Amino acid sequence: MASKVVQICEEKICPVINNLGYDVIEVEYAKKSDGMNLSFYIDSPNGIFIEDCEKVNNAITDLLDEINPTNDESYILNVCSPGIDRPIKNEKDFLRNKDKLVEVSLYVAKNGKKKYEGKLKEFDEDKVVIENNGELLGFERKLVALISPVIKF
Repeated sequence: MASKVVQICEEKICPVINNLGYDVIEVEYAKKSDGMNLSFYIDSPNGIFIEDCEKVNNAITDLLDEINPTNDESYILNVCSPGIDRPIKNEKDFLRNKDKLVEVSLYVAKNGKKKYEGKLKEFDEDKVVIENNGELLGFERKLVALISPVIKF
């Protein structure tokens, strides 16, 4: 059911959000402590502010009621920013983070470690390459649990 709801929203709701000038980073339909949540994570080159979330929420609420992706199951609608430390998942994320410091977390340890830090150099569906102290380190994507920016203040 969850994947069907996400698929319907990606097909019918995301284009509306894109037309407002926002990128939809992810659509999630999942059970949380307060019940089922339908979440749209949005971004823009200028960042996301509460007014942006309100604008998108107002633009999609009636359309969601009309298309009824959850077949009358109740849910809480969330429109939010994915945050500055959001995982790197797609080509746009890679381009935004190329040559920036990232952390690669692995499912299985490689050379006794499950976490590596370095500058993101390459990223595709098969591999991830980072540079650490002048050394290039490559990882098979199927072994990568998470790639996220390293935020230093």
